[in-house]
Amino acid sequence: MNRKRWTRNVLPIALAASLLAGCSMGAGNADKSSEPVSLKVMFYDERSFFDQYGMLFSALHPEVEIEVVNTQSVKYEEGKDMNAAMLKFIDEQKPDILMLSPEQYTKMAEEGKLLELETRTEEKSFDKAGLLPGMIDYLKDLSGGKLYGLVPSFYSQVIYYNKDLFNKHGVELPKDQMSWEELFRLAAMFPTEGSKEDRVYGLKMGYSGTDIYQLGNMIGVTQNLNIVDSGATKVTLNTDAWRKAFGTALTALKSGSLYTEDPNRGMNAPMQYEDFLLQDPFISGKAAMSMDGTYLMDQIKQAQTAVKDKAIKNWDIVTMPVDPANPEVSPNMSFYNIFAISAKSAQTDAAWTFLSYVLSDEYARVTSKRQQGSMSVRTKYLSDKEGHHYEAFYKLKPVQPAMYKNYEKLPREFMMQLQGMAQQELQPVVDDKKSLEEALGSLETKAQEALLLAKKKQEETKGAEPSASTSATTTTTTTGG
Repeated sequence: MNRKRWTRNVLPIALAASLLAGCSMGAGNADKSSEPVSLKVMFYDERSFFDQYGMLFSALHPEVEIEVVNTQSVKYEEGKDMNAAMLKFIDEQKPDILMLSPEQYTKMAEEGKLLELETRTEEKSFDKAGLLPGMIDYLKDLSGGKLYGLVPSFYSQVIYYNKDLFNKHGVELPKDQMSWEELFRLAAMFPTEGSKEDRVYGLKMGYSGTDIYQLGNMIGVTQNLNIVDSGATKVTLNTDAWRKAFGTALTALKSGSLYTEDPNRGMNAPMQYEDFLLQDPFISGKAAMSMDGTYLMDQIKQAQTAVKDKAIKNWDIVTMPVDPANPEVSPNMSFYNIFAISAKSAQTDAAWTFLSYVLSDEYARVTSKRQQGSMSVRTKYLSDKEGHHYEAFYKLKPVQPAMYKNYEKLPREFMMQLQGMAQQELQPVVDDKKSLEEALGSLETKAQEALLLAKKKQEETKGAEPSASTSATTTTTTTGG
């Protein structure tokens, strides 16, 4: 606990001090003759913003006074769209710099509420070539072909693998850009006998592969499948492509080679930190592969120090599975917080100064040692001392799956119902009580009925919405923007 508090409070100060020490070296010099500027920045909360960005930026730009607009004060109306509440908050607070989800970014770009940034990123002072491959194109795809936002960090998943277990059981090592079928084939080559505590697993799926719907859906997302048509009016789950995706998931689940998380693991029994680390079957050498982000890498390193004799020693990583028809892209890269500049801002130059700094080579270099789940979009600073294949995190280009593009068109009530319906219809397939074709046919019919009913209710609700002066019951929820 003390170590976490030290990291959170002291590290930003140390980083700021190191920046100030290097200011005399040229590019980082703050222009003390500049006129004072006030900049409103939208973020989770003030402390988090200054820990992550503001302290470093302010050290170099004392002429810019930053006011953080705290999104924790956003109030959501029961049954209403959360994004609508956030957009209303932005209209009221009028921040210069916006922190947006992909959905909010798309909507505000469509409505002309964001400053176009393409020209600024073409300036010589902005190193566009050093950014994560495909990131700019991904953001432009979200906003109709033009660039209105940037992101300083991203999240990505990879496949970790235990070299010693592969060599012991004579199984070929994983490689980049495998298909899901290839990944599951490797996993199924490991023995499945023994109790859950003692046996070896081919692949740890975490919470994502706990049932056929979740696993099949993950495969479908990789292959750019959609649950509805382009108009979001017809459910399209009973197709050859979806049958193949769920068939692949079914084969993997029945192979007995997958380890899935117990959601109640460790909830009741107190344990030492070393035991907590060894709970993970990949860390303790009982899983040949694991699907995870950089968080697992940190845990492995901690285990190699805390329980050196019991922790995995010889490991590496490869990319997540891809669609063989489009092997250069991946939906498993995420950009949760997109920074954009309001088209109405009177401080666009100062806002760009901030935005270009948090995407600069200098900022990436200084903060590269404190990656906490996310990674810098300046890929030259992504590596580890042991020489693992770190490129697997960013080798593939990010892509927005077709499925996600339709989410805004679908009623929330339908999306909440769909997973439950899918699990109910598909579980009998796993239990050998129903064929996959029969289950998907039934699921599509029921989901179509639910979609039409949810859309009808949505239209009725819109027609009966109270005026702005009518009070409504609200709840306050912490949001990530």
